[in-house]
Amino acid sequence: MEFKQSVKEALAYYVYALIDPRDNRIFYIGKGKGNRVFQHAEATIEDKTRDLKFDTIRSIKSEGKDVMHYIIRHNLEEREAFIVESTLIDILTYSKFNHNNQLTNLIAGHHQWDEGIKSIDEINALYDCSKIKVKEGDNILLVNLNQSYNQAKAKGVYKRFDIYESTRKYWFISREKSKQIDYVLGVYKGIVRCVIKVKSYKFVDCAEDGTVFSKPRCCFKGEISSDSPYMNTDVSDYPFGSGGAIRYIMTSL
Repeated sequence: MEFKQSVKEALAYYVYALIDPRDNRIFYIGKGKGNRVFQHAEATIEDKTRDLKFDTIRSIKSEGKDVMHYIIRHNLEEREAFIVESTLIDILTYSKFNHNNQLTNLIAGHHQWDEGIKSIDEINALYDCSKIKVKEGDNILLVNLNQSYNQAKAKGVYKRFDIYESTRKYWFISREKSKQIDYVLGVYKGIVRCVIKVKSYKFVDCAEDGTVFSKPRCCFKGEISSDSPYMNTDVSDYPFGSGGAIRYIMTSL
């Protein structure tokens, strides 16, 4: 299946949905141009990749049915298509909404954290944050989550979707410092977005995805402290430096 050239030119960039004909549920939202909307089903013929999207398509085909395709918006610029796509993914996957759709998209919508769905409290936390006040006796490790959150470009160990997992690993720090850390704070664009009270730690030579490190990196374990006074505070007084991934705030040595 494919569009004629005149149709492709009229569509420009577009956002589409793939529908399971067995229950009329959306299982994938995407963007593209040309015949992109049809390429997922075609790819399952040659590509033997096992993931939820491809497995859903194969299951549909095994029952003698075809994936249903819908164009949600068309005649868009590429950036507009990104925004529409990420908005739809957010709406259909946001945990506080009651919905029955299960998307097989492997990543959250582009710029989900910057411009995605948020409560009023989250908006205020994003744009009206007080400076961090470190309690005497607390030893803190700040970790930079900017690469983890930018999932449109993230690769390898940076392609992490859970904020706890993103905050707790994999950090290149000294063994001496690691045993002194009380809290690990995940920082996105200068604001603390995750607080982990450390229970234990270990050093590993490779990531779960098989990435091998040149030197061992530290993985922390602990509890997320959502009501911590460090949560949603401004840590811009403690910059990471150019390309930096970590920063210590040590008040007890």
